[in-house]
Amino acid sequence: MSTMIYHSPLDSAEAWRLQEAEVRARRTAGPMGEVARREQVAGLTGLQVMQAALRGELPFAPISQTMDFCLVDVAPGRAVFQGTPQAKHLNPMGTVHGGWYATLLDSAVGCAVHTMMPVGRGYTTAELSVNLVRGAQPGGEPLRAIGHVIHCGRQLATAEGRIVDASGKVYAHATTTCLVFELPKTA
Repeated sequence: MSTMIYHSPLDSAEAWRLQEAEVRARRTAGPMGEVARREQVAGLTGLQVMQAALRGELPFAPISQTMDFCLVDVAPGRAVFQGTPQAKHLNPMGTVHGGWYATLLDSAVGCAVHTMMPVGRGYTTAELSVNLVRGAQPGGEPLRAIGHVIHCGRQLATAEGRIVDASGKVYAHATTTCLVFELPKTA
């Protein structure tokens, strides 16, 4: 088991809410479904792309609007997404749908890999394994999916992540394997 730190004693749900509000205020306004265009990201590393999105210079992926979460922090080999499940994320049993957890974790571990991509390289998720260990309440405290790269090679990358609350309580954890490849040249 990894000894990574997923929270700090200074974390609080209120501090997390404030950070998320600041990030959302910087978001690039645009129509639903807008994504960064090839010419906007040409010549940038994956980390530079993620940092530009966090600064509001590139649009966030539309899935973040659909699932009500956003990128709140990024560093080499690390990506942090935050969200608070809402009533619209419930399954027929009245609990938060596993797909919400899986999407949040896939974003965190995938974007952690994205931060490791040099110019001209891309990745795609080949495998995602998610374990749900605690139920979240809709409209409750914000949750963070924190993804960390374990290995990033020329053809494969692996990462792990956890969804935690501000006290460090784990709600779900995941691992991923991503295929790494050369991006097609732009004309």
